[in-house]
Amino acid sequence: MKYITYEAGGGPEVLRIADAPRPDIGSGQVLIEVRYAGVNRPDVVQRQGKYPPPPGASPILGLEVAGRIVEIARDVTRWKVGDEVCALTHGGGYAEYCAVHAAHCLPIPKGLSLLEAAALPENFFTVWTNVFERGRLKAGETFFVHGGSSGIGLTAIQLAKAFGARVFTTVGNQQKAIACKLYGAEVTLNYKEQDFEKELQAVVGKPGVDVILDMVGAPYLAKNIRLLGVEGRLAQIALLGGGMATDFDLSQVMIKRLTITGSTLRPRSVADKAAMADSLQDKVWPLLEAGAVKPVIHATFPLAEAAKAHALMESSQHIGKIMLAVSA
Repeated sequence: MKYITYEAGGGPEVLRIADAPRPDIGSGQVLIEVRYAGVNRPDVVQRQGKYPPPPGASPILGLEVAGRIVEIARDVTRWKVGDEVCALTHGGGYAEYCAVHAAHCLPIPKGLSLLEAAALPENFFTVWTNVFERGRLKAGETFFVHGGSSGIGLTAIQLAKAFGARVFTTVGNQQKAIACKLYGAEVTLNYKEQDFEKELQAVVGKPGVDVILDMVGAPYLAKNIRLLGVEGRLAQIALLGGGMATDFDLSQVMIKRLTITGSTLRPRSVADKAAMADSLQDKVWPLLEAGAVKPVIHATFPLAEAAKAHALMESSQHIGKIMLAVSA
């Protein structure tokens, strides 16, 4: 099969196409002939040499795919050869064939293409577990997500809106603000030009924000703590600005009874991810099939042009997902 290899620790230019044997499948797994794969920020960090794959993971980049099942393990009963699925992978998505756990596969939502379906798993698993399971966002609450025009951000905005929350977000320019409002954000704040803490406090008032989803980390921690209301929840899913913070008032966590939580998706157990998949199919797939929520795709590159996809990701000029077309 063709796949993308790289030398860890380099820029996008280290990515190159190569040949390798098709992966073997183990108990509980299926082999997918990949049509499309999503490009995600963890792929970039792994290529830079800053995010080594966890034990047992494929060293090949790529955390989500869509395609056709071509082989199943003997103990797999849910799927059959020929089924089209999308899947959360444990690495290996930037390749013509990818071995995944059968329980991490989901059917293609009715009305969506394989390309659109491939854009779902990484973002939807991440948002669902952090915003709705760990963050416990409910209808009528207020939700603030940093970086609303990213794949994660637009997923979070749409799902929060669909489940009845008021949604606020930060953006880097007017074009991104327009996109976020189109998909459900009530208020967009340009973090380059506005003091988002002061501006959002003026909107929500003394009650504060109920749930915040943050990918920046240390530089925003103190502001996030001040923005949260009583019983507020902060869900941390990345540390793009660093992880060591010393300038926040811990007493506010006690006074306001705050919850600070977070997670990384890739090291979670097979059972954990299977439970997330079941919840998504039950609670979110109907929204996708009704058109209430949709993947937003900015650009699609051929597999051989993975370096261009990574360069675009690092530029932060995209709105929504960046995808790879792996096979015809």
